[in-house]
Amino acid sequence: MKWVTWLPRIVGFLLWFAREVLVSNLAVMHDVFTVQQRSSPIVVRCRSRCRTEFETATLAVLISLTPGTLTLATAARAGGEDGLPPGHDLYVHVMYDNDPDSARRRLREFETRLLRAVRVEGAPP
Repeated sequence: MKWVTWLPRIVGFLLWFAREVLVSNLAVMHDVFTVQQRSSPIVVRCRSRCRTEFETATLAVLISLTPGTLTLATAARAGGEDGLPPGHDLYVHVMYDNDPDSARRRLREFETRLLRAVRVEGAPP
């Protein structure tokens, strides 16, 4: 039954991502064209739940395509660290979030939506 919902989940993710790109573009444009700078850049480490190189690369590229965010690096993570399976950590530059926990939550939501779309079985718990 999960195969039946796979295509609608991909389409839903693409529509959500298009909205995120539009909203981010407007925020960056506002910052560029006004005198007041609202940016408060930080770099955060995001512990990824991606299982494959495809998922990790797709997440990194889509984060970088969103204005105001940039994936700086990925680092392999050994299994058992913080109770997480082997995977990757992403280091992301975020322009409009001065709270690292808030930035990680937003990146986690991004990752969950992506994994729900690309995995046949849906998002991880």
